[in-house]
Amino acid sequence: MIVVENLYKSFFEEPVLEDISVTFEKGKTNLIIGRSGSGKTVLMKCIVGLHNPDQGSVYFDNRDFVHMNFKEKQNIRREIGMMFQGGALFDSLTVEENVSFPLNMFTNMSMEEKRERVNFCLKRVNLDNVNNLYPGELSGGMKKRVAIARAIVQNPKYLFCDEPNSGLDPKTALLIDELISEITKEYDITTIVNTHDMNSVMEIGEKVVFIHNGRKYWEGTNKEILNSENEYLNDFVFASNFAKKIKSLTSS
Repeated sequence: MIVVENLYKSFFEEPVLEDISVTFEKGKTNLIIGRSGSGKTVLMKCIVGLHNPDQGSVYFDNRDFVHMNFKEKQNIRREIGMMFQGGALFDSLTVEENVSFPLNMFTNMSMEEKRERVNFCLKRVNLDNVNNLYPGELSGGMKKRVAIARAIVQNPKYLFCDEPNSGLDPKTALLIDELISEITKEYDITTIVNTHDMNSVMEIGEKVVFIHNGRKYWEGTNKEILNSENEYLNDFVFASNFAKKIKSLTSS
């Protein structure tokens, strides 16, 4: 579980996040949604320590991450898996080298142990015989699956996914959503997904947090979101034709 309490963040004296408090639950896919520029990416970066908040706390299972020293934060980061937007694979490294990168940085495993763990993770994301391929030889969906394999290679307690479906066709995006949800439940991970994809919200949004102009305006489940009376949330949700169709089906 990850708990955010009274988080504030500004850049050049311009507030970006104001008084954000939210609990992200273990074993569930927790989604942060909002328009571009709403502050959702800054919130995720504050949680993982890429930005230092001006005020507030972030607790990883009751451990106050914000106020830890460098060494203590490093120990928490070993428990975090991160899937960056676009996958962020190293083009000059093979698939196997990409997935094993965190193991090389943070563990003392032998080459044989690393290879065994890499193969296990690649198999888990349904990729076989790709170890020696380079990212440029992979499809967009395969790159995302390699990125997921790298994110889970250290068996993390916490998984962060930043816009995991960006650039993917709807069918492939659905497969990535299902994979993230399956892994979350299988390993009982606290997963946080940053997205503006309403298909993802309706498919895997067990806990949804809506950020608007740097503030938390709503939270609930994907089942509750369509019946919300929050006008800012509705403006965001029903800008999507997909959501409008779902709304009409549920009300008929």
